Amino acid sequence: MAFLESKYLYFMLLAFTIVYPISQSFEYRIQMYKKFKFLGFAISMMMLVFIPWDIYFTEEGIWWFNSSYITEIYIFNLPVEEVLFFIFVPFACVFIYEVLNYFIKVDLLASIVRPFLVLLSICLLFLAMQYSGQLYTFVCFSSTAIALIVILLINPIWLGKFLFAYFVTLIPFLFVNGILTGSLIVSPVVNYNDAEIIGLRILTIPVEDFVYNLLMFLLVIAAYEKSNLIGQPKS
Repeated sequence: MAFLESKYLYFMLLAFTIVYPISQSFEYRIQMYKKFKFLGFAISMMMLVFIPWDIYFTEEGIWWFNSSYITEIYIFNLPVEEVLFFIFVPFACVFIYEVLNYFIKVDLLASIVRPFLVLLSICLLFLAMQYSGQLYTFVCFSSTAIALIVILLINPIWLGKFLFAYFVTLIPFLFVNGILTGSLIVSPVVNYNDAEIIGLRILTIPVEDFVYNLLMFLLVIAAYEKSNLIGQPKS
């Protein structure tokens, strides 16, 4: 698609991601704007993990960014678009989470969420060991498995709703990350060192990215729900 061949492509994808969620955050039913301070805290906590991770992996050549699709303005040696990714994408994911919670009162996955996440964490640990030589695979799978085990031990009441929201976020994820990894464009915005990943892709997206997104969303929701709980007025 010719219109996607632009140095502003990454910015356009970010705009697509954030415009509707932020405008609808002031909608009278959701009123997500009232929780912006909790969301800001949650995103900041997640960024303390993911920004250093991103910087290191970029410096080590695990992944890199195509200058044809970015403005080449850098923060912490990362494209400004990449830094904004860690603000806009979690914001949009939490918006989806809040909308689903508002319109779907029943926890649809309550009965299966724990066995599903136990099985997933075991599989991720096994795969992390199997692919310990692939740095992105190992770090992504092992850290996500550990995070899942910790959250399963805590057993928050929102776990089923989180998982359901994650599955829903995969719809825009496939579109946005699909383009970032090369769908519909001449070459990828984000390139991966094939020696550091399994090599299995869904569309053009490395399977590791699906797990990476799960971990990012989990950390944000955990911090968001905790800060929201603490911030509730005492009865």
